[in-house]
Amino acid sequence: MINGKVHKDDLRQGVLFGGLSEAQLDRVVRHAVRVRLEEGESLFEQEESATRFYLMLTGQIKLYRLSPSGNEKVIEVVTPGGTFAEALMFLERPFYPVGAQALQAAEVIGIDASDFASMLRDSVDTCFVLLGDMSQRLRGLLNEIDDLSLYSATCRVAAYLVQQTHNGDNAFQLAIPKHVMASRLSVKPETLSRIIKHFTSTGIISVTGSHVVIHDNEALRTAADACSLEQGVLHSTFYPCRVDSASA
Repeated sequence: MINGKVHKDDLRQGVLFGGLSEAQLDRVVRHAVRVRLEEGESLFEQEESATRFYLMLTGQIKLYRLSPSGNEKVIEVVTPGGTFAEALMFLERPFYPVGAQALQAAEVIGIDASDFASMLRDSVDTCFVLLGDMSQRLRGLLNEIDDLSLYSATCRVAAYLVQQTHNGDNAFQLAIPKHVMASRLSVKPETLSRIIKHFTSTGIISVTGSHVVIHDNEALRTAADACSLEQGVLHSTFYPCRVDSASA
């Protein structure tokens, strides 16, 4: 983990900072740190004391929870432009409820949560942006509960694959490792392998490593039809949520 200097232009990549004045941006920069992570390196651990929230500049970071038995559940995959852990600034003694680990080399800006919370008192616009951000996440989590409760593992995997296609291109690279994809979709790795094998053996898709080609769009969409393709876990796989992204 390497720390570096923060510039105002770095902050402008985040929607949360768009309503700040130059003086406010200068204040944030004075208390911020730039952090570079190598693949596999942890930014913070679950239950660690939380003094900062973060803006993603480059790379990918997974947010995950560990069960008492050590099983991992991926909560979000954060991509550039996303902020995370900002809601904790309103708690009296905050602890990170998740761990954060780089899926690939990443760069983030750590914002002093206490100082930023104090500054919010002078920026109504930023307060509303923050409320909108948290409301969007709450809606995504509620939709995710519906997805996990109502839809089968096959449906969720099929819908995720449908979401990966761009501009009619049926060939794509999975943006995240398969074990992360399985955890994010709440599917056991062996179940994911079985579903992919089924889709492959029936000629619907072919998979080589992380490269996927969809051969039968209609069949894959039929398998995904029960799932909502517009919201829920399928669109909260990455944060910020994006339309073209991504239990036994």
